[in-house]
Amino acid sequence: MRNALTFLSVVAVAALFTSGCAGPEQKLGRGMSNVAEAARGGEWRRSVEQTAVFDSPEAGYTVGFVRGFDRSVARTGVGLYEVITFPFPPYHPIFTKYLAPEPVYPDNYTPGLWSDSMFDTDTYVGMSGGDVAPFVPGSRFKVFDNN
Repeated sequence: MRNALTFLSVVAVAALFTSGCAGPEQKLGRGMSNVAEAARGGEWRRSVEQTAVFDSPEAGYTVGFVRGFDRSVARTGVGLYEVITFPFPPYHPIFTKYLAPEPVYPDNYTPGLWSDSMFDTDTYVGMSGGDVAPFVPGSRFKVFDNN
C-alpha cells in the first residue's frame, strides 16, 4: 500500500508539472515564426500585392513596399516579445487588430508542405518530388506534385 501511494503521488506530481504546456509551446512557436518574418518577407509580398490590386499598380511598388516593411518590422517585434515572454501568461496572440496571428502570404500563392520523404508516402516507389528551389521566395516550380 505504501509503495502504491508513493507511486501515485509521483504520477500526480508529474501530471501536474507536464500538463498545461500547450500555451507556452504555442506562444514560443508563434513568436519564432514571427521573428523569421524578416527573412520570409510574406508581409512585404502581401502588402505590395494588396496595394496594387486595391489602390493602383503604381502605388503597389511604393506605398505597398513601405507598408509591407512597416508590417514586417511590427511582426518581428511582436515575435521577439513572444519569444522572450513565452513562459508567462497571457498565451493568446497579441496585437491582432493590426497583424494576423499566423504568418500571411499573398493571395496568389500559399505554400504547402515540402514534398519530402518525411511527408510523402511514395518513398517506397523510389521517387519523390517537390519544389525545385523551396528556399527561393516565390518558387512555384514543382516536380511530381499532382495537387
